[in-house]
Amino acid sequence: MSLLVIGGTGTLGRQIVLQALTKGYQVRCLVRNFRRANFLKEWGAELVYGDLSIPETIPPCLQGITAVIDASTSRPSDVDALKIVDWDGKIALIEASKAANIKRFIFCSTQNLEQFSNIPLMNIKQGIEIKLKQSTIPYTIFRLTGFYQGLIEQYAIPILENLPIWITNENTCVSYMDTQDIAKFCLKSLQLPQTINKTFFLGGPKGWVSSEIIRLCEQLAGQSAKVNQIPIFILKTVSQLFGFFEWGQNISDRLAFAEILNVENNFSKSTFDLYKTFKIDSSEVVQLDDYLLEYFIRLLKRLRDINFEDVQKQKNLVI
Repeated sequence: MSLLVIGGTGTLGRQIVLQALTKGYQVRCLVRNFRRANFLKEWGAELVYGDLSIPETIPPCLQGITAVIDASTSRPSDVDALKIVDWDGKIALIEASKAANIKRFIFCSTQNLEQFSNIPLMNIKQGIEIKLKQSTIPYTIFRLTGFYQGLIEQYAIPILENLPIWITNENTCVSYMDTQDIAKFCLKSLQLPQTINKTFFLGGPKGWVSSEIIRLCEQLAGQSAKVNQIPIFILKTVSQLFGFFEWGQNISDRLAFAEILNVENNFSKSTFDLYKTFKIDSSEVVQLDDYLLEYFIRLLKRLRDINFEDVQKQKNLVI
């Protein structure tokens, strides 16, 4: 089976590419910048120029392709890109895929779309889901929650650098996942006929609230966090006045989806059935505490290596 991966240089996309290559798939990546995507070529993927904002570049990328995996998304703050790329471009991708007789289309979407159709990104993703279902292309949609990788910038790094952590006053429980595990589900769906024309709410085996993640990072870092709390009603008010993603980039990057995530979800309740469908043992899924522990261990080793190199340089200067 040959795959075309959209968004292969992204946090999730690169994991899909790497695992697909490891499993023996022929992988082609649609890219705009060959230099930026060169690491994918080094892994063994074929790079082909394509730009969702230029629809005529899409059909040639699909020649000889069996399945499409779309793991791409624009920054929520880039309103123009949302319209041109995430809407017009992806509609063109779906139409081109239908014309190319693609056998499966995997689309990575976001949870709780229906509740937040007033938010441009959510509205567009919901619209693309509808267009994909209407296309008659055999599809599988994954509605995703937060990534472990995003928690490093949100919690771990601010604690290490003694910077403030911004959280809301809501105890939202989120079933974060490692992108490696999400990639595992995406690729597994290609082998399971029962996942065709289905939408799956994909989350980790445990839900976490912000305070739990902060405490865990504090323990691993050996230092306290500076926590700044912003009431959810203020976040809603500011978003209504200035646009949901256009107020103070640093804070908005960390809280942009606070309102979206502030909805009771059933990820943890349905985890067993989900993993059973995909024939994946929950013990194979990376736990958040293990992921953060590995991150801090790697970081501390790197700091020790840097310190050792500095000491050696000082010795050489003395000599």
